[in-house]
Amino acid sequence: MPSSPTRRGVVVLLAVCLTCLMFGLEISSIPAILSTLEQVQHAEFNQLQWVMNAYTIAVTSVLMAVGTLADRYGRKRLFLIAIIAFGLTSLLCGLAQTVPMLIAARFLQGLSGGALLICQIAVLSHEFREARERAVAWGWWGVVFGIGLGFGPVIGGGIVALSSWPWVFLIHALFALIALGLAVTGVHESRDPEAGRLDLAGILTLSLGVFCLAFYITQGPDLGFASPAGLAILGLSVVSLAAFLIAEKLSPRPMFDFSVFRIRPFSGAIIGSSAMNLSYWPFMIYLPIWFQVGLGYDSVHAGLAMLAYTLPTLIMPPVAERLSLRYLPGIIIPAGLVTIGVGFLLMRLGSAAAEPDWLTMLPGCLLAGTGLGITNTPVTNTTTGSVSSDRAGMASGIDMSARMVSLALNIALMGFILANGVQAGLQRELGNLDGGELRSLAERIAAGNGVAAPGLTPRLAHEALAQGFGWVMLYGGIAVWIMAAISFALFNTGSLREAKVQGSK
Repeated sequence: MPSSPTRRGVVVLLAVCLTCLMFGLEISSIPAILSTLEQVQHAEFNQLQWVMNAYTIAVTSVLMAVGTLADRYGRKRLFLIAIIAFGLTSLLCGLAQTVPMLIAARFLQGLSGGALLICQIAVLSHEFREARERAVAWGWWGVVFGIGLGFGPVIGGGIVALSSWPWVFLIHALFALIALGLAVTGVHESRDPEAGRLDLAGILTLSLGVFCLAFYITQGPDLGFASPAGLAILGLSVVSLAAFLIAEKLSPRPMFDFSVFRIRPFSGAIIGSSAMNLSYWPFMIYLPIWFQVGLGYDSVHAGLAMLAYTLPTLIMPPVAERLSLRYLPGIIIPAGLVTIGVGFLLMRLGSAAAEPDWLTMLPGCLLAGTGLGITNTPVTNTTTGSVSSDRAGMASGIDMSARMVSLALNIALMGFILANGVQAGLQRELGNLDGGELRSLAERIAAGNGVAAPGLTPRLAHEALAQGFGWVMLYGGIAVWIMAAISFALFNTGSLREAKVQGSK
């Protein structure tokens, strides 16, 4: 029985891992260029949020559809199409002349990125069926995915320092060519003759609902949260999400089978999945701004400082697996979330130090990354392992959708909290400015632009920025603790009730 992939299997694994690296880098390397975009392209604060959110919302839109299309029309065919599309859309991102063009290109890149992610999983599942070979393949996939996410800030910062921001995108056009050659020669075609129909109603209603809610949070300060336009967008989001629930209830082959939420381990794990993406991952978008603007580091040193935040996520998963076997996911997942929360509160203390630097931020960054590393793998294993094998794909799809939806919404929410924290810090000294001017100034400072204004000194701008980041870190810490408590309750309420019944006998 072979313990490692065959020669052709190695080619397939290289193709999958390279596309996996591309997908991860396009999430984690982009924060390193946001302050550069603000300076070079004069991007506004909410535009910087959309550079990230366009990608994540687009990924969410195609996650469930591509799996069905790949089963019906061929997994290799869809994989090749996704690789080509990702390369072309990366080229569009790098050639974008304006920020709105970049945002549009990022949405297209996200559509192809979501397809790429699902096709990777489909190809791996079909190509590696023998148990030990399968374990090796999935192990390498996980390691490379972690490298893409963990080292993205350093890679992005290094590319900006050595060349220019477009190459953070353009390099993927080159990677795509290599991956395409590997996939053409290595991957076998496969189909599922019993593949179901697309759940178009579910896809469209969920995508529209998430987009409108993210748009309402991001653009609300400009539109007015209580304005007719703002309320119309919020209403459309509510109606779309309600329509999604109805569509899934009525569909014979729904994207989301909500009956799985009756399984307590599944529900507890999904809460953990969402919690990571309302705290740790969205803050990765903003933390480089604090390192570069708040602490004065260049893009390379900011990327190196980010390693304290990301490296523990690569080191801790094997430890988390052992802990899960000993103490069960119902303990480990909430404990990991609590650890993330402690890390966020320590980061808040570090940012409020008399002379903040990477050392004052180090304990919190390490602890937050450790908590993520403890939580992530048990969440994935529990969502798929707590349902029957024929529903594992659907459970994995719900997990990925929960991650992307919570990430998209919390990129917007953290940006809103950051800008409001900065504005509150400016209000004390610049109360003579009207609300619109003060908000605009706060958003530009939050984006990393040290602008000039009557009465605005560099010290005041820095203090306001520190206050804004303090608010975000406090939100991340408290929110993830609340989610940890909910996750613990979902995992353990049943067992606690049984223990009480047995104790009363």
